[in-house]
Amino acid sequence: MKKVLVLFCITFCIANTFSQEEKPNVLIFYVDDLRAELGCYGSETAITPNIDKLAKDGVLFNKAYVQQAICAPSRMSTLTGLRPETLGVYSIFTPLRKINKAVVSMPQLFKKNGYKTVSIGKVYHHSTDDKKEWTNYFAKEPNSYVKPENIALINQLKKEGTYKKGPAYEDADVADEAYKDGRVSKYAIETLHKIKDDKFLMFVGLSKPHLPFNAPKKYWDLHDKSKFKIPSRNKPEGMYRLALSKWGELKGYHGIPKEGDLDDELTRTLIHGYHASVSFIDAQVGKVMQTLEALDLRKNTMVIFMSDHGYKIGEYGAWCKHSNAEIDVRVPLIISRESNYKKRKTGKTSNALVENVDIFPTLVDLCGLEAPKSDGKSILPIINKPNKKGDKIATSVYARGKKIMGVTATDGKWRYIEWRNAVTHEILEAELYEHKKNVLSFTNLSGNKKHKKVEVKMKELLEKQFPRDKPFLQNDQPRKR
Repeated sequence: MKKVLVLFCITFCIANTFSQEEKPNVLIFYVDDLRAELGCYGSETAITPNIDKLAKDGVLFNKAYVQQAICAPSRMSTLTGLRPETLGVYSIFTPLRKINKAVVSMPQLFKKNGYKTVSIGKVYHHSTDDKKEWTNYFAKEPNSYVKPENIALINQLKKEGTYKKGPAYEDADVADEAYKDGRVSKYAIETLHKIKDDKFLMFVGLSKPHLPFNAPKKYWDLHDKSKFKIPSRNKPEGMYRLALSKWGELKGYHGIPKEGDLDDELTRTLIHGYHASVSFIDAQVGKVMQTLEALDLRKNTMVIFMSDHGYKIGEYGAWCKHSNAEIDVRVPLIISRESNYKKRKTGKTSNALVENVDIFPTLVDLCGLEAPKSDGKSILPIINKPNKKGDKIATSVYARGKKIMGVTATDGKWRYIEWRNAVTHEILEAELYEHKKNVLSFTNLSGNKKHKKVEVKMKELLEKQFPRDKPFLQNDQPRKR
């Protein structure tokens, strides 16, 4: 009897150990304001060798979309697997846990299942959200300036009480760690050494290329400013009057004119700064990936590279995000399975429609966890077979205050948008844009007889997701003044 008991215990321990070893680690690079303009996405101006290398080691998604083109709701959606309209949060002012206390989040679930949960840099928009659910936590840091003249300027502006932000860009000749994303990669590397023997879910939140475009000079020097083209400032003909924001995010920075378009010189400088910032975070990705390999962790770690939303750098004469336009809701997404997974696909591109809301259920599927309620679906089958089709549509929302809600859907070729009264669902305006070959479109084709069948089809698909007899949940809290 004693021998049988010992044999049972040994068998149980071996089985349990094997089970734990089979559960992969997860490393997610979560980047702020990064549009799908990288070398691996065909950009002629981006210099991103490390991200391009990751794409060759996994699956690049060419049709990935966020659920709202603004930080807080987008990140909440990714970390809960629930859409903004399910959470009822559409602005940056409402923390998740202020009104969604019972929702099961990614760090909650993974921590409950024995994972080390690591948050480094900007993960949630609100640093207080789920803070206790991270076993290792390094808060996001405020925007950093290094040049003495810029620090003096900011101090002077504070004394004057203008509440102006500092300059929109900086190129100090310093080491990477002088700026916050350099410190983020440093913390990530140190943490990997500490938790290398544990199962982990790690988010590395890289804040660039969010404004201000501050990056070490060496990354500015990689790019020839004269080669950046000034995008067309023309707005789409027939576009809804509130479709684009007034890009106040950029206008809050010192040296940016309050009214009118930016001139070509300033536009080109900012485009240069955006690209320098992207090259800067690319280098940080390379450092962390190198450490993952050196610690022999790559063999059992799924790596995800993603962004919280797209971005405009002068297109349509606009800047930043804050819209339902294709350029703002389409994002880069690269997923590379564990290197010891025998059937993993590398160097592949998928044109399947996928959404950031799918990431949580995908990881639940990958790690064999009990699935919480989700608005997304696992895309693990597509990661394993990139030629598989995705959903028929991907949807996003953008609210204009409390009274107007913009809802949009794409089938990968066409984007249809309705601007509705947020209470009655009355359609105020509709937009239809073709995006078969370009992320930009300059004509609203809604109402065009030639495209009537397309519009009817897109309208039907949209209204399945946003039925007009279902009120929009609105849990947003008013902004504190």
